[in-house]
Amino acid sequence: MSLERKNHRVVVTGIGTVNSHGVGVDAFWQAILAGQSGIGPVTSFDVTDYPSKVGAEVHDFQIGDFMDVKEARRNDRYTHFAVASSKLALSDAGVDATKVASDRFGVLVGSGIGGMQTIQTQSRRLFEKGPRKVSPFMIPSLIANIASGVVAIEVGARGPNYGIVSACSSATHTIGESFRILRDGEADIMIAGGSEAAITELGYAGFCSMKAMSTQYNDTPSRASRPFDQGRDGFVMGEGAGVLVLETLEHAQARGARIYAELSGYAATCDAYHITSPDPEGKALSAAINKVINDAGLKSEDVDYINAHGTSTPYNDKFETGAIKKALGEHASKVMVSSTKSMTGHLLGAAGGVESAACVKAIHEGKVPPTINYDEPEEGLDLDYVPNQMREAEVNVAICNNSGFGGHNATLLFKKFV
Repeated sequence: MSLERKNHRVVVTGIGTVNSHGVGVDAFWQAILAGQSGIGPVTSFDVTDYPSKVGAEVHDFQIGDFMDVKEARRNDRYTHFAVASSKLALSDAGVDATKVASDRFGVLVGSGIGGMQTIQTQSRRLFEKGPRKVSPFMIPSLIANIASGVVAIEVGARGPNYGIVSACSSATHTIGESFRILRDGEADIMIAGGSEAAITELGYAGFCSMKAMSTQYNDTPSRASRPFDQGRDGFVMGEGAGVLVLETLEHAQARGARIYAELSGYAATCDAYHITSPDPEGKALSAAINKVINDAGLKSEDVDYINAHGTSTPYNDKFETGAIKKALGEHASKVMVSSTKSMTGHLLGAAGGVESAACVKAIHEGKVPPTINYDEPEEGLDLDYVPNQMREAEVNVAICNNSGFGGHNATLLFKKFV
């Protein structure tokens, strides 16, 4: 018997995040509205020999607050962030996991890299002490799908479950694919987002060798991430997780849930241009923006706000601006565009989870977070980047853009629930 396809409306009822601003959505939201940077000197290892010495690290986080400590030792830090954010999101949504139909309850938590700390630690053991000293938990700890599996074990979710790896668009893809699962009637509730913990010696060495990260603001870390500003010189790595609880409208209303916003559209494209550089013409990203608007049954003139990928790299910010202009035409100049990476740093595979949370909160509260460190405009980068200060504005439609190495683009459209 074939599965009957339906067209359920999908809503956001919970938000969970762990990032450099703290644990929980309230700490994150208040910080970014205040234009507060979560970026500082890297403290988790000695950065003396590294060109970039700044990052958005998570401090004062205790995994024992969210899962059994013995079990936690068998998992990487990125999985810790995923479990914590998922449980925070469920709590925010008012969901008692024991009362949800387990086979209609799914988890999709993506990661661009997976267990980087585990890879580094166990490689060192291998070369220093030999193969017998490598942990039997190494493989299940480092694989990039394990966060979804561990979250499901922790909350008893037996519905759709897998990991998506698409570099810095991973979380955005997981939210989009979860949206399709719910829209098609394959589940009632999904935990969706991304997690990343790549601030390690190995992770930093790799990105520094690519000359991708900021090096000019080591003495002033809070100024290092400056999307769309002429003085930008590279991204700043962040860590943490961002997770949404998504539900079919029927399921949310049946339990009397508070609804933040509706998720109405999703699109995914590929530049097919270069393994690390975005397409200068922005053809695929602009197509994704147009597709997500069409998927939601809207027009470009309906878009109020875009949370841009906005990495603070010379190429991304220039080419993404061009893609937005190409997609929205004359309306592009009327749209508020901001990059919260100016405050959170770049959470890589978790970026879309945290930035989707910012879109949802902007719609729900009518407040748009700024792009901080926007001091000197660059010719051609002339959109409304909501410079330096939060703006109170009605947001009916918000788009979240993310792109990743390999040319991946993922775009989500959220709108006010009515």
